[in-house]
Amino acid sequence: MAHQFPALTPEQRKELSEIAQRIVANGKGILAADESVGTMGNRLQRIKVENTEENRRQFREILFTVDNSINQSIGGVILFHETLYQKDSQGKLFRDILKEKGIVLGIKLDQGGAPLAGTNKETTIQGLDGLSERCAQYKKDGVDFGKWRAVLRIDKQCPSHLAIQENANALARYASICQQNGLVPIVEPEVIPDGDHDMEHCQYVTEKVLAAVYKALNDHHVYLEGTLLKPNMVTAGHACTKKYTPEQVAMATVTALYRTVPAAVPGICFLSGGMSEEDATLNLNAINLCPLPKPWKLSFSYGRALQASALAAWGGKAANKKATQEAFMKRALVRNYYLLSTRSSGSLGSGSHCFLQAMKYLQSVF
Repeated sequence: MAHQFPALTPEQRKELSEIAQRIVANGKGILAADESVGTMGNRLQRIKVENTEENRRQFREILFTVDNSINQSIGGVILFHETLYQKDSQGKLFRDILKEKGIVLGIKLDQGGAPLAGTNKETTIQGLDGLSERCAQYKKDGVDFGKWRAVLRIDKQCPSHLAIQENANALARYASICQQNGLVPIVEPEVIPDGDHDMEHCQYVTEKVLAAVYKALNDHHVYLEGTLLKPNMVTAGHACTKKYTPEQVAMATVTALYRTVPAAVPGICFLSGGMSEEDATLNLNAINLCPLPKPWKLSFSYGRALQASALAAWGGKAANKKATQEAFMKRALVRNYYLLSTRSSGSLGSGSHCFLQAMKYLQSVF
């Protein structure tokens, strides 16, 4: 925004805007490969693979060395600190492999939650101390965007006003520091789907959270054209007995965004929030088909929803490399197919019909 003491030069604003646009260009989305050691361990445990650095490295190598056509679907990859400095079996840095494919590198910058005293087990996110120095070093190492995840939950007295304001201000401060160091900040205020609340209550909370976040970003003079938003879709809690269609999820989600997110934001990349691979795809498709105004590019920033099939296909065995890469490519390409088709034609029909179309498309590719 324009103000008396400009925080960024015209050249800095131009660079940030161009990076953000590259990440979400032409139906592209983000691979969230920034799982911590502990989170990755949980996923490896499900396929009975030991959580060692070498096993984590091997799985990442399989994903990152897929065919260069992956850049048609993936515009950016978010890395964990460990992964940014890992190498493939030939000694080549993963970050160089990804950059050669035309993929923008991102990095997880938050350092986990800290309790907010006097609340119902709510948290704020740590990591602001030393953030500027870390951003500067990551920029030198080839990183062009950052990610910071704030977690808010729906429960009795939750999210509280304190939790909303504290997390909004932390996200805004992080975003400002990122931009000062040439990194596009992904702003991620996630309303998690735990609980038995219905979709309408999730929409109310999501709007309240997003409104506070953009008020804080404005207060901190964050250049919105050089940011991306990573929100939850508006869904019912996992324990809610009422079921909603992808079209209902889409209408609630786009309504919440239209009421709170400025048109200056170039792209909104949804997180999968524990959804299955198929549900995450169908909901994203329905969101792009929603008839409400959508001044931003609507894409994805998926972790589990892009990697679950690939992990299962791999099973810790080098001999399964081809099957693993095919499983990953299929999940990435089906999202690219949906996004490009909905943007070019404006309509694909019902969710189930679209899924069948996408499967036929993938059969022609593989």
